[in-house]
Amino acid sequence: MTAHAELARYRKNPSTAPLASTMLIDRPRQGDGARLWRLARDSRTLDLNSAYSYLLWCRDFSATSAVARDPAGRPVGFVSGYLRPEAPGTLFVWQIAVDDSIRGLGVAGALLDGLSARVASEHGLSHLETTITPGNVASERLFASYAERHSATLTREVLFEADEFPGDGYATEVLHRIGPLHF
Repeated sequence: MTAHAELARYRKNPSTAPLASTMLIDRPRQGDGARLWRLARDSRTLDLNSAYSYLLWCRDFSATSAVARDPAGRPVGFVSGYLRPEAPGTLFVWQIAVDDSIRGLGVAGALLDGLSARVASEHGLSHLETTITPGNVASERLFASYAERHSATLTREVLFEADEFPGDGYATEVLHRIGPLHF
């Protein structure tokens, strides 16, 4: 099998990726905050929040977030999210990052699948949302693949125009809504 074909297979079912199958998908712990901040910083694509916010996120939003741990227990990826207060069956994915050395091996998909299954069993889950800036092909593929794996509809609409943000340097944020989901 070619590397391209193998990668396509992993995108359809991230749990079949050799690396993803050795990972533990776990809740973040308060002590993980600094490592998650570094993963976000090193992604070079995410808006980097304060280190303090990642510490708080690990403490206050661990039920709706997930960490991928390597066999030594070290965080090598994360997805942060929350249940929308006005739509409690909707998980909003805020950020997702994977260590550069293991990108493209199914870890991000395994994180999304693991988190959504956990949230569905603990809170109920009908939809998943995220925002993606135009041109972020990797994120668009990740969430389109998630929708396909879960036989769910994916809709897109502009949530925030670039001029709604303060200052320069911001791009339009397109809301990707996936659902209904059935677990």
